[in-house]
Amino acid sequence: MGMLALKRLMSKQQRERQHRRHKVQGRNKSITSRSKATKDGRRLRDPLPNLPEEIWYHIHSLMPMEDSARTACVSRTFLRSWRHHPYLILSNRTLGLKQNASGKGDVWAFTTKIDQILKNHSAAGVKTLELDVFECRDLNACYLSDWLQIAITPKIESLTLELPSKYEEEYNFPCSLLFGGNGNLIRHLHLTYCAFRPKVGIGCLRSLTKLHLSHVHISEEELVCLLSNSLALVQLELNHCSEIICLEIPCVQQLSCLTVSGCSMLQMIDSKAPNLSTFDFTGDNLVQFSLESLQVKNLGMACLKEINFLNYSITKLPYMVPNLETLTLSSYNEMVNTPTIAARFHHLNYLEIYLDACLFPEYDFLSLGSFLDASPVLETFILSRAMKFDPVLEDFGDASNMRQLPKHKYESLKDVMIYGFCSAKSMVELTCHILENAISLESITLDTVNDWEDEEDLGRCSVAPARKSGECCYLDSVSILEANKGLMAIQKYIAAKVPSTVQLDVRGPCSRCHSLEPSRYEVKC
Repeated sequence: MGMLALKRLMSKQQRERQHRRHKVQGRNKSITSRSKATKDGRRLRDPLPNLPEEIWYHIHSLMPMEDSARTACVSRTFLRSWRHHPYLILSNRTLGLKQNASGKGDVWAFTTKIDQILKNHSAAGVKTLELDVFECRDLNACYLSDWLQIAITPKIESLTLELPSKYEEEYNFPCSLLFGGNGNLIRHLHLTYCAFRPKVGIGCLRSLTKLHLSHVHISEEELVCLLSNSLALVQLELNHCSEIICLEIPCVQQLSCLTVSGCSMLQMIDSKAPNLSTFDFTGDNLVQFSLESLQVKNLGMACLKEINFLNYSITKLPYMVPNLETLTLSSYNEMVNTPTIAARFHHLNYLEIYLDACLFPEYDFLSLGSFLDASPVLETFILSRAMKFDPVLEDFGDASNMRQLPKHKYESLKDVMIYGFCSAKSMVELTCHILENAISLESITLDTVNDWEDEEDLGRCSVAPARKSGECCYLDSVSILEANKGLMAIQKYIAAKVPSTVQLDVRGPCSRCHSLEPSRYEVKC
């Protein structure tokens, strides 16, 4: 009887174990496990589902690269899947390598790991390769050529190469690897700090949709050759390409977005792309533009050394790009006021103007009303003014002393934001002018601290959302005083003019980090 009871107990325990195992398998939505044979013929249970390898490859391709690499330590199935992972992002961070005290990484560990990863992936091929060796200043260029030889195959679709700055003069990207069939599927090419010399007749990149060249040596003729053979190109970005004097863009039908910045020798941009819709330019001085496309709807321009750039913008742009819908202008040296003209931005609905601290002391902010007058369908107006390090201590008496522009109703204007609001009389006059004439206004934000540059971290400890860093931007005592005088001007001249239907958002210095007897400057709006 004792033996029978023991057998029954063991049978019950076995059934319970099987039941628990089936529940776990059901929860994980897995199926019957496989078994593997060892050298001595015994069978070992593999807890992985018996799925086709192609499905495992697809599952791993959906995982972040670091997670897929970690799972390779679990089983041979995961190891094979990892070696078929199509997206490789290789940098000190993703490889888990740290810099030493001198700021340099372990070059030997870095090269060894990348060698191993790329060689293990060579059989399956790589679709996306992001290779960031910017911090490995001592890396030998021969490693790069070997790695690119492995990675650039007919399966490559995206290539990003971030090199140390010294390579701008030392390394020639092996263009021949991309042509002759290997680059047929490549859609995104991003090169930094190297020379790129495509030759006439070398071939085409028929699938390329996005080209980004930063600190790259490429001549005008070589660039034209490349663009002429990239008929699917949609986005072109050129950053600090110092050899280009005249940027000629051939008739690339699909090109819709063009960004040019920091090209120090550039004097002219001549685009024949018929469907260009977004154009961003940043440079020291103005260059000649010839944009044949009437499709340009989004324009951003910043001229770091150009004097009176806003004058140029309001007098020239309405004729050059008549169908603009969004316009962002950055001026760093305004010495005269913005003129009133008859030209119109008939389709402009978003306008942002950034003014640097280098303004003529008597600059009239009220003259910016010319842009509002010239934009009959404008919905959003943003003015950002860099904080000056001399206070605006201006007392202009009561509201009766303020100027008024001729009545011009802004029927579409809904949102207004002024960052770096100060107590200058013309700034107050501009704000009151908007409040009196924007009949559809819904909200107005007046921020006496210009915090616009950190868009993701916008805010102070006392203004939600708070900064991610938990700290406010630094302000010296003079700037804090100026910001608080801006708050006083808002309370005295503006708050009472805000209609009840308009939401007023007043932001000042942080009451915790920028305190100069804050109780004296409380604003109750």
